[in-house]
This record gives sequence, C-alpha cells and structure tokens, in this order.
Amino acid sequence: MASSTALWSFALVVGLLTLTPGLDTALILRTAALGRRTRAWGVVLGIQTGTLIWGALTSLGVTALLTASHLAYEVLRWAGAAYLLWMAGRMLASTFRGDRAGSGAEVEVGGADTLAGGWRQGTLTNLLNPKVGVFYVAVLPQFIPAGAPHFTMGLALTSVHVVLGMIWSTVLIASASALGTWLRGARARRILDRVTGTVIGAFAVRLAVSD
Repeated sequence: MASSTALWSFALVVGLLTLTPGLDTALILRTAALGRRTRAWGVVLGIQTGTLIWGALTSLGVTALLTASHLAYEVLRWAGAAYLLWMAGRMLASTFRGDRAGSGAEVEVGGADTLAGGWRQGTLTNLLNPKVGVFYVAVLPQFIPAGAPHFTMGLALTSVHVVLGMIWSTVLIASASALGTWLRGARARRILDRVTGTVIGAFAVRLAVSD
C-alpha cells in the first residue's frame, strides 16, 4: 500500500468515527453552548493532544500493553469510568440546585472560561478512555505500509485524525454558539446539563461494565 493510499484510507475510517456522536461531541457542545468558547477550544485542543499521545505511543508499541496486560487495561478502565462518573455527577447535581447556586455553581460545574482548564479536561477525558488506545493498537498498524518508517508514518496518520477532529469541532462550536443565547437561559441550561450529564454517565457505566 502506498503512503498516499494509506493516508486517504485512514482518513475515511477516522472521518466516520469523528462524525459519530460520542463523549467528545457531548463535552464540546455543552461547553460551547454555555458560552465558554475559550474553554471549548481548550477542550478541543486537549482531546487532540490525547489523540496525538495515543498515536505516538501506538507507533512506539507502548499501547500494546493495554491489549497484552489485563491489569493495565483494568486500571485505566476504572480510572476513566470514575472520572466520567464524577464529571457527570457534578453536572446533574448542579441542575437540582437551581437558581439558588447562581453563577458560582455554573463556574464550578463547567469550569472557568480558560484555555488551560478546557485543555486539562479534554486531555484527561481522552487519555483515561482505554478504548481509544485499543482502537489505535488495532487499527493504526494496518495502515502503515511495509517498509515505511513506523513512528513517522504513525504520526502522519494520527495527524490526519487530529485535522479531521479540529474541522468537525469547529462546526460543533459554531453550531452551539449560534444557539448560545437560548441555551444559556436557566431552564435550557438545566436541560442541557441533564442531557449531557446523562450521556457522560452512560459512557462511564458502559466503560465500567465492558469487557
């Protein structure tokens, strides 16, 4: 397989994966819908940082430990599930405090509108999801042509995933911002947090019970 063919083929696979609604989509949409555009871009950069790290580790063969070591996978799986449950719990709890908590609770749940805060949240969300690592271990090597530099080609393929993720995230943030005025109303914000918290909680449970 030629390098150009590998890049286009991988772009098709991860492009479909990127468009599939999931945890990253829910987190980006919620953050942007609450008017925290700076934090939303931080979340996007954090998610893509995690993707680059997974791609680099896979290219080096390190993430093969997740498939070879049951203990390593279990530790990461439970850590990821606990983190997602904590995040979902905070979102859901805030919706029952109502207006009594005011803007302080909103900042507590969503975090301050800073790039660094969003980056930490996005990076942790991505790196604590072992299924991302397992996906890269299973898929990435299949698109590296025989004889190509393993690490360099692996990073090139991962960069394709990152670029597609950035493009789709731009669409998500723009869409959420367009509805921002309505979504930042008290009632709409409670609905948004309950839906997002439920989605993230469901991902946490699914991660915890998956084999």
